[in-house]
Amino acid sequence: MAETGTGTVVEELAGLGATVHTCSRNEDHLNQCLQEWKTKGLRVTGSVCDAASRAQREELMGRVSALFNGRLNILINNVGTNIAKTTMDYTAEDFSFLMSTNLESAFHLSQLAYPLLKASGAGSIVFVSSIGGQLAIPVTSIYGATKGGMDQLARSLECEWAKDNIRSNSVAPWLITTPLTEKVGFLSLSVTAIQNC
Repeated sequence: MAETGTGTVVEELAGLGATVHTCSRNEDHLNQCLQEWKTKGLRVTGSVCDAASRAQREELMGRVSALFNGRLNILINNVGTNIAKTTMDYTAEDFSFLMSTNLESAFHLSQLAYPLLKASGAGSIVFVSSIGGQLAIPVTSIYGATKGGMDQLARSLECEWAKDNIRSNSVAPWLITTPLTEKVGFLSLSVTAIQNC
């Protein structure tokens, strides 16, 4: 379970010797992963957090600050979800949910992490964006907007926070096969449909 999707980043960093704190909305899955990592001798702790919730993000970063003595070397903004609909089928609630989960969470977590990254002397923010923020893909107009916004946020923070020795980068993977992407239905999108956009 711990070796699926972009969550493999946790295991990779911990395997390289980093002490990692991660979060998930799913407490059962988080606990299962934490147990696997403990068995492998990796230094990983975790919190249950719905990144769409401002209060939970603040609680998460308060815990991170306490765990790492007010310093943080790397923040990875890896939260993201999608609702696959045509633009005309989206509701106001869909828009708010996707914006708060995908873009607002990355913005706010970066704000909260800033003093910790600055205190480390050499901080780094990695935004896990998507090729969907750079290319038109069917039934992803809001998702694409959130990921395009994330790419621009990474560029803005790189410019603004470089003086504090904080790097900011965005990576834009293609579809990563996970139970969530299977549920959302992207695996059924054909390359032809994407090329025709």
